[in-house]
Parts: sequence; structure tokens; C-alpha cells
Amino acid sequence: MKPIPTGTRFAFDYTVQPGVTVPALYADTFPEFAQMPGVLATGLMVTLIEGCCQRAILPFLDWPREGSLGVHVDFSHLAPTPPGMTVHVTAEVVAVNGRRVVFRAEAFDAVECISRGTHERMVVDYERFARKAADKARAAGLAA
Repeated sequence: MKPIPTGTRFAFDYTVQPGVTVPALYADTFPEFAQMPGVLATGLMVTLIEGCCQRAILPFLDWPREGSLGVHVDFSHLAPTPPGMTVHVTAEVVAVNGRRVVFRAEAFDAVECISRGTHERMVVDYERFARKAADKARAAGLAA
């Protein structure tokens, strides 16, 4: 990992697809979701913001050996966004403490701000992390 400067920014646009709306999620587990409005689901909005943060620091990592994982999210979902609208996401590095990187992020659709908040990611060695996950799966009797 190279030093990650505070102030590092990244932005991207995403057009909301029907498959990322609330009714499209977990229909087998939560049938009541099918009755909800067809708007961008909060969890998938958070995923968009996480992806933007991840891309912001990618040039400073030894990719693909090294990457980052989300360890904390604190976002408000302020307004609905229907399919077909484009969401513009921005992220800025506001603090770095060793391998922990803190971001401030926002998301807007064509009409208004739909989210703002903070996110933390931890820079990790993916192979080492995958070994820990495999060890845990074996301990739980899920893998050979």
C-alpha cells in the first residue's frame, strides 16, 4: 500500500435498474418486500457508495493482491430513486489511520441528494483474508 492522501476523490454515475429495487430483493424470504415501492433499495445504494470509496483508493493499493473491505457504514437514505434515474456518487478520503481509511460520501439523483454519510474501509491482503474465511468455514463444518 502506498500512502493514501486525504482529499483523494472519486465519482461515478449509475443508472438504477429494476433488479436493485426493493420488490426485487429477497422475495423468497420477505414476501412483503414485493408490496413496497419500486425504488432503489437502501442496501444496494450503500453498495454503490462502498464501490465508489473502493475505487477512490485503488490506485494506492497493490491490486489485485491487495484490496479493501468495508468495515463501517453510516449513511442516511434521504429520498427515493426510481428505476431509470441516474445516481451520481462522490467519495472523498477524510482520514487515514494505518490500513483504516475513512470517507465522506454523497449520492444524488437528477432531482436531489439521496444519501450522505461516512464509510470506513480496511486495506487487506486478499489471499490472507480468504484463508481466514476458509478457516472459519471449516470450523463451522461448511468446507472440507
